[in-house]
Amino acid sequence: MRYFIEFSYNGKNYFGYQIQPKDISVQEELEKALSTILREKIKTTGAGRTDTGVHAKKMFAHFETEQELSDHLSHKLNSFLPADISIKRIFKVKDDFHARFDATFRTYEYYISLEKNPFTQDSAWQHYRKNLDINKMNEACKILFEYEDFTSFAKLHTDNKTNLCKMYKAQWEQNGTELKFTVSANRFLRNMVRAIVGTMVEVGSGKIQPEDVRKVIENKNRNSAGTSAPAHALYLVDVGYDFK
Repeated sequence: MRYFIEFSYNGKNYFGYQIQPKDISVQEELEKALSTILREKIKTTGAGRTDTGVHAKKMFAHFETEQELSDHLSHKLNSFLPADISIKRIFKVKDDFHARFDATFRTYEYYISLEKNPFTQDSAWQHYRKNLDINKMNEACKILFEYEDFTSFAKLHTDNKTNLCKMYKAQWEQNGTELKFTVSANRFLRNMVRAIVGTMVEVGSGKIQPEDVRKVIENKNRNSAGTSAPAHALYLVDVGYDFK
């Protein structure tokens, strides 16, 4: 039987979600806890991978077992897992339902603090030395919807079969001294959101103009885009499925 897990994690102490040969990952901790409780070797498949230090407020994974699982499994798992990983729910799905391939969208949020804030050092990019023009940044965001090939925002030397993504939302909002960037698409390339944020900050600080984003995208060259924004301010906040 196939089960889905909905969970969240603070990525500060992990080298991303996906299992690494030598470094600790969220997937490793999750599988270790599941295998201990169920007394069998459990392998999970996540909705995607998050980079080192990136957080997830809502993440999904699936796994298979011949056991009929009780509603109390999530409570047991939480007692085995570190404090920075939390299980929300576990539920049965169809045998062919896939956490990664059946996801219809992913949504991320990125946070920037416009003033030095000791309480958001670990949760937002402290970017208070230059003013950022949010109107220009949102003007640049509109250009993203004109394209589907985001090679310029992709990490180099990956095993991507395609760099095509369909953008659903890209918007900056300001709440006092904090900026929040919300971006949603059917899929994301490795490092894509952080590269977009870095480029948008270049727009907001006046280094480049909003219309220059077209050239960045059309060059299909990672060196044309801005430096990747720090990972600790990025959150996966939603993954969409058509559960039937």
